[in-house]
Amino acid sequence: MPEQFIAPSIDWFALSPYLVMVAGALGLLVVGALTPRWPRGLYSLVSALTATSAGVLAVFIWNDVAESGPGTLVGGALSHDAFAQFVTIAVCAATALVALVTDAEVRGTVLEGPEIHALLLTAATGAMVMGASNDLIVLFLGLETLSLALYVLAASERTAAGQEAGMKYFILGGLASAVFLYGIALLYGGARSTNLGEIVARFQSTVALERNDSLVLAGLALLIVGLGFKVAAAPFHVWSPDVYQGAPTHVTAFMASVGKAAAFAAMLRVLVIALPFHRDDWRPVIWVLAIASLVIGSTLAVVQTDVKRMLAFSSVSHAGFLLVGVEAAGHRAGEQISGDGLESVLVYLALYSVLVVGTFSIVAVVSRHAGGSTDISVFAGLGRRRPVLALALTVLLLAQAGVPLTSGFVAKWGVIQSAVAERSYAIAIIAMVSAVIAAFLYLRIMVSAWLADPSEVEPEPVPAMTGVAIALAAAVTLVVGVYPELLLGWTDAVSNFAR
Repeated sequence: MPEQFIAPSIDWFALSPYLVMVAGALGLLVVGALTPRWPRGLYSLVSALTATSAGVLAVFIWNDVAESGPGTLVGGALSHDAFAQFVTIAVCAATALVALVTDAEVRGTVLEGPEIHALLLTAATGAMVMGASNDLIVLFLGLETLSLALYVLAASERTAAGQEAGMKYFILGGLASAVFLYGIALLYGGARSTNLGEIVARFQSTVALERNDSLVLAGLALLIVGLGFKVAAAPFHVWSPDVYQGAPTHVTAFMASVGKAAAFAAMLRVLVIALPFHRDDWRPVIWVLAIASLVIGSTLAVVQTDVKRMLAFSSVSHAGFLLVGVEAAGHRAGEQISGDGLESVLVYLALYSVLVVGTFSIVAVVSRHAGGSTDISVFAGLGRRRPVLALALTVLLLAQAGVPLTSGFVAKWGVIQSAVAERSYAIAIIAMVSAVIAAFLYLRIMVSAWLADPSEVEPEPVPAMTGVAIALAAAVTLVVGVYPELLLGWTDAVSNFAR
């Protein structure tokens, strides 16, 4: 007689952020299909409110986790810990900002409808699952949910550049997903499980004296390759400049924020949480990827003339800084005292997600006024036409450069300090030098905005909801830069993982 199936217990409140996002996406599709076209801006407002509601629920769940301790959900498939809630809040915040910007980008086009917003919420749900996954199969499902929605969003504009971006992203992304899935299969062959807690328990209870764990090491290598593509780390970054430039600007903002946050959360889950006993195997690889991303991203960014390509290579450089934090976390992976590496990565992800959405929002406003061009010349004289918009752009660019009294300084200081604390002096020095090189990129854009003669005399119209998103991003950038303890105090419990 086969064993009777026993359904896992369901904590509906703990799952409420995911349920709210899924309900919002389905509601937009179903209600939008059965009703006349909604008033302008309502699709974006519903999407932003849905993401905000999910983020607020995650805050309440965070308090429950702090009181009762971490655990798992749905039979061990999802982690119920502060790490998952932190990623959920960051994803929801970035999604809400992108939803506000999307309204002006699709208004008056064939894309004006509920479909784009439903895809944004679906992709965000996949990102949240990636941050909370406690099983490699569930992690892959979240990855594919995010990726498939992003493929469609990248190609949503029926232009040559948009179709090229979508096709490149789809082909290379599909290859990376296949490599990632093969890595899961090999790791399962060596660990006999895909559950992260069971993988840790297996390696904790056995001692491989002869190190005959070739399947585990091969699977680990393929997992790093797949995740390296998703985070746009060099040399797996080749897709990002073309896709960032060809995709709609609001989609680019979503990829740079939510996509990167989800991929790095998954990397931390796999490497730091699931494979701490192989840290001496994967940490040198992360070290090399970090150095390559820092050098390639910062040097190639300064020679670009298109702002979206500049920010694409800047994103590669930021991936390098995040990998510096991952490498620092690897020194103490599996130990009782985890160090500051993991916390610094999460803080960087949260702050970068907000400021990069604000930056791309300004790019969207300027490029729409310039007929879709994102060449650096269209930013000339922005300070004379729209001084407040140019000021917000300056604040966000200074933050990306890591200037003090901005959130970017808090983020970069955190990862570099964590590397120094683990005596990784070489990677810390290279990170600081690359930050100086990359500062020239942001200075070029600021000089064009404030000092160059304007090619246009008519000021750019700033849509109301886009203006709100830019103002919120700039405000968070400055407030956290001046009072970093407002965010840093939240990260104390993220290293108490659920298994």
